[in-house]
Amino acid sequence: MTLKEQLSADLREAMRANDETRKSTLRLLLAAVRNAEIPPELKEGEAAPDAPRAELDDAAVLDLIRREVKQRRDSIEAYTQAKRPDLVAIEEAEAAVLATYLPAQMSRDEIAAVARDVIQRVGATGPADKGKVMPVIMAELKNKAEGRDINAVVTELLAG
Repeated sequence: MTLKEQLSADLREAMRANDETRKSTLRLLLAAVRNAEIPPELKEGEAAPDAPRAELDDAAVLDLIRREVKQRRDSIEAYTQAKRPDLVAIEEAEAAVLATYLPAQMSRDEIAAVARDVIQRVGATGPADKGKVMPVIMAELKNKAEGRDINAVVTELLAG
């Protein structure tokens, strides 16, 4: 079963269970998947409307889910600054639903271990060498850890 099929099945299950948060979140996610499948030339109005859709594979759907989770986290920050706990709660619930479809992320200690290895390999000695370390570690930890977590760990290691 592909990830898209799993999302559709989970949507049907959420509808049966009357789980409004899960249902609305999955509907938005599936709409984003369908929009991503529309060929660019069709979006610009140049192609015929019967042009075939580009089927997204599981990796592309996962990237889309990551983007949606990041969007929710950015919204949570904005709503927190605006002192809107009601909207923060909604965004957190949606992010939690989306996060269930993502692979487990590395812990801070695991990121630090990889970062130490990369710092040693590239010969970084201080904060000025962060530009050497980040591209290497981001390539190694792609889809295993969030960029902001990696950045925080690398900054901390290079500063101390």
